Amino acid sequence: MFSNTLHTLRLRLHSSMFDTLLAPRKPRHPLLRIGLGLLGLALLAVLLVFGVAIGAGMLAIGLVARVLHQRSRPVARAEVLDAEFRIVDKPLLR
Repeated sequence: MFSNTLHTLRLRLHSSMFDTLLAPRKPRHPLLRIGLGLLGLALLAVLLVFGVAIGAGMLAIGLVARVLHQRSRPVARAEVLDAEFRIVDKPLLR
C-alpha cells in the first residue's frame, strides 16, 4: 500500500510542469556545448584555487597565532610533589 502511494506520487511529480522546468538541458549547437563545458571547468578551477588559498591562509594565521601565544606565555617550571603513598587492597567481591 505504501509502495503504491509512493509510485503514484512519483508519477504525479514527473508529469507536472516542475519536471520540465528543472530538467537540465544541453544546448544543441556543438560550439555552444563545448563553450559552456569549458566555462564550467574554468569556474571549477577558480573555486578550487580560492578554496586552497583560503585554507592555506587559515592554516598560516593559526600557526602564527600559536607561535605568538607561546612566546607570551611564561616558561613552565617542573614542580615536584613530595608525599607518602599507601596502597589500599581491593575488597573481595562476594
